[in-house]
Amino acid sequence: MAEDSAKHLEVALVAAERTVWQGQAKIVIARTTDGDVGILPGHAPLLGLLQGGTVQVRTTDDEYFVAAAPDGFISVANDRVSILAENAEMGHDIDLEEARRDLERALATGSDTEGAQEDVRLAEARVMAAEKAD
Repeated sequence: MAEDSAKHLEVALVAAERTVWQGQAKIVIARTTDGDVGILPGHAPLLGLLQGGTVQVRTTDDEYFVAAAPDGFISVANDRVSILAENAEMGHDIDLEEARRDLERALATGSDTEGAQEDVRLAEARVMAAEKAD
């Protein structure tokens, strides 16, 4: 980590049709195809493919939130973190019981097609985000 690095990250979590959250953070944690990555100020540039569900953020105000972001990209450069996901939703906005029902339906439908697999990944991410948000 560089000594003259900023004391915070500028973070933008963007879904296909809207900005889900934007602000300053102390740390961002996301799962990529290469494994979990924790991003602090001064982090080396990174471009990764999101996998498996959630993004966790600790803001500069010490607030903590989790967002469901099952698939997408994360980019880190110059203390700016951009998370681009087709589907993204704040965990505290997700009804946990409804998310669990959606997951049960997705699993019952099967995962024979790519679309069905995507439905399962999205439902799993929503359940994980809602559980972590509580």
